[in-house]
Amino acid sequence: MNKNEVKNMDEQDIQKHQKHYSDNKLWEKIRRVAKKAGVSVIYAALLLYYTLQKPEVPNKVRATIIGALGYFILPIDLIPDAFVGIGYVDDIAILVTAIYQATGYIDEGVKSKARKKVEIWFGEDVDTSEIDAKIK
Repeated sequence: MNKNEVKNMDEQDIQKHQKHYSDNKLWEKIRRVAKKAGVSVIYAALLLYYTLQKPEVPNKVRATIIGALGYFILPIDLIPDAFVGIGYVDDIAILVTAIYQATGYIDEGVKSKARKKVEIWFGEDVDTSEIDAKIK
């Protein structure tokens, strides 16, 4: 599967990865790969994680978020994470697709929590504008 095919995945394709999600697995994956994956990937994952904590998020959106985070957790990706420079292209594409589905539930509180966590790991001068621009 190439980069364009990943970008064209729909909700059902993403949701099939739900079985791989758990809070503990997500935090372990983030801890392990944060520096290698980069700010955008980690920020996107955290936006989805904090959005998932909101009780008003409908089940359909919740399922997409869990599927996207489950895919991120998977040890075997469409594009292996070990490939420097391109290893997280599929992860970010799937995370951003889920962000589009969850946009209406990603508020300033969610962004603030995610940004604060990213600043702890990457420093206060992080740039989250690439992902923030996708949230309207």
